[in-house]
Amino acid sequence: MQKPYILVVDDDQDILKLISIRLRAAGYDTAAANNGAEAMSAILLQRPDIVITDLRMPAMDGMALLETVHNTHPTLPVIILTAHGSIPDAVRATQRGVFGFLAKPFDSQELLHQVSAALRLNGIHTVNSDNTKENNKWREEIITRSPQMENLLGQAKLVAATDASVFIQGESGTGKELLARAIHQASPRHSKPFVAINCGAIPENLLESELFGHSKGAFTGATKSYIGLFQSADGGTLFLDEIGDMPLALQVKVLRALQERTIRPVGTTTDVSIDVRLISATHRNLATEMQNKRFREDLFYRINVVGLEIPSLASRREDISLLANHFIGVYNKKYKKKVHSFAPEALEILIAAPWPGNIRQLQNMVEQTVVLATTQIVPASLVQKALQDESNAIIPLDAARRNFEQTYLINLLKLTQGNVTHAAKLAQRNRTEFYRLLERHHIQANTFKN
Repeated sequence: MQKPYILVVDDDQDILKLISIRLRAAGYDTAAANNGAEAMSAILLQRPDIVITDLRMPAMDGMALLETVHNTHPTLPVIILTAHGSIPDAVRATQRGVFGFLAKPFDSQELLHQVSAALRLNGIHTVNSDNTKENNKWREEIITRSPQMENLLGQAKLVAATDASVFIQGESGTGKELLARAIHQASPRHSKPFVAINCGAIPENLLESELFGHSKGAFTGATKSYIGLFQSADGGTLFLDEIGDMPLALQVKVLRALQERTIRPVGTTTDVSIDVRLISATHRNLATEMQNKRFREDLFYRINVVGLEIPSLASRREDISLLANHFIGVYNKKYKKKVHSFAPEALEILIAAPWPGNIRQLQNMVEQTVVLATTQIVPASLVQKALQDESNAIIPLDAARRNFEQTYLINLLKLTQGNVTHAAKLAQRNRTEFYRLLERHHIQANTFKN
């Protein structure tokens, strides 16, 4: 398992080295940045588990860095270092969401204590823990190295410890049920049932019976009593996928069940108590559905105590090769094949594809290529064949820039080891324009040198 990764930010090189040495000696992985801009570049490369930053720095100081970090990674703990005379500033920082602060000169034991506490808050156990693998089992089905996804999983781990209703929004195929299962596995209810239902896949006249159950003879065909999913999930978690497709009449009954913690099976007059944690999801925009009177506002606020949004695969392209190679392993085992990997040209096609069906589409495509592969390396031609149905899809210019520009710049600087002149030449842009692009994405070229 990876060690916890800590980013240290300070314009004082001696302090920067000292903290990094102390943390590495304690078993943590570290990265160093001399200022806020370098720190943001480092975070773009890899989301840290903690940021430790000096309060007083030129250009972007610790407070500005705190706000910038929390705009994109609201659950990322930030510890601020402060000189003796700036304690009031540190107190104000605490009120604005900083995890903690250390006074200079810092005490090594206090540093390690705060780091350990910050990691525990985010569900990450320290490097000295003997059961780190077990503690991360809750998220083992979610394959990612995306900072966006790591931030989302951090929020998921926090909400899992509570009984708050969770509403997951995301496009079809992004893995909403996987995230719901992960939340259940991380919760105190993990030993109880996780029950899932797709509300859009059940005919309207049967959905009520599926959710609440029915008595024998309640309707034509009800030859025996049936325990519904609310009761089946008692003590555990009920996941209502595509809740935006639920009929209005049934929404009223679900709202009542959540408010009163009771249900009434179809054909009975007796209420049954339930103890269920609700997680719901949809690919629909429920704000629009409520405006058009297709979804109840009171139910929305009941299910949306905590809202989480899963990014599309197109906006986490750094995960595409990771997921594709993971699925190769899955289908090698299923079909007894020995495919090793995708050819570099094939991976380029995968990373550039629009993926309207997200991870589900990628998984189906990998399955097809593994089945049809006659060599150990999947060639580009086989990937093109598998993607031919989408070959005419065109990504809008704005979306293409948003999805590719940042990744393109990072990969270019990795290739040139931070040499801006070389990178600009490869991009066929002059240095001034190239620097402007880097600035727009808060990328520091120095971060990529060795």
